[in-house]
Amino acid sequence: MIDPNHNKISVARQCELLNLSRSSYYYVSGKDDRYNRQLMNLIDEQYTKMPFYGVAKMTAWLHRQGHTVNQKRVRRLMRLMGLEAICPKPNLSKASPEHKKYPYLLKNMVIDHPDQVWASDITYIRMQQGFIYLVAIMDWYSRYVLSWEISITLDTGFCIDAMKQALQFSQPEIMNTDQGVQFTSTAFIGLLEDKNIRISMDGRGRAFDNIFVERLWRSVKYEEVYLHQYTTVPDARCHLERYFRLYNNERLHESLGYRTPYEVYFKEQTGCYEPKVALAF
Repeated sequence: MIDPNHNKISVARQCELLNLSRSSYYYVSGKDDRYNRQLMNLIDEQYTKMPFYGVAKMTAWLHRQGHTVNQKRVRRLMRLMGLEAICPKPNLSKASPEHKKYPYLLKNMVIDHPDQVWASDITYIRMQQGFIYLVAIMDWYSRYVLSWEISITLDTGFCIDAMKQALQFSQPEIMNTDQGVQFTSTAFIGLLEDKNIRISMDGRGRAFDNIFVERLWRSVKYEEVYLHQYTTVPDARCHLERYFRLYNNERLHESLGYRTPYEVYFKEQTGCYEPKVALAF
């Protein structure tokens, strides 16, 4: 969400980080703000069900729900929500030329132990008034969420904070992300290169290259976000902290042999259930 009162980041810079024109921002934040939030919530729910929906299909689906909106409006809203990198329109799938391109390293790779591959992604979290962004760092093998952070903007800082938290107690052989500006920034890439971590990046518009994080978002939204109306950012943080503790420590996964991510991550990594350090969320 763009914060016009942010004391460090101008509206122009926030729009740049979102790949959003200032005219689009003022379009979204004007008199139709309440209706736009309603549309964004609908888009969020449908995208969670159908992550392969692009602008055209999402517009057609909204028409079937009785909302006569055009593709231009839907594209603006999806871009504001950070979804356009996953569902690009034609000619938008090229990576930013100023950023180094990294290959996708996970194709046909056998993932057979913790800390072999970590992955990260960002998602939109609706609130009673407005919305926030959530980033998580996940171990692919165990589905263990190593760290997470929230932000009212798509600035790089909250992604770096989450990465630093995860690196405090372990590190992966490979880090996989999409090609968003947060993950291709010099600061984020520098954290990985300093520790000789190999970098893998999804192809633009290929959500299923990061399939386990996509499944995480589906769980977070259906089991937590859609069941509550967060009134403030601290309220959202409190609920999400409770959920991630439950997800890591209590939620059984069929794909893990009905074990928890905590059990798989620490048991197969150390031979016991005790973490190397206490995790701080």
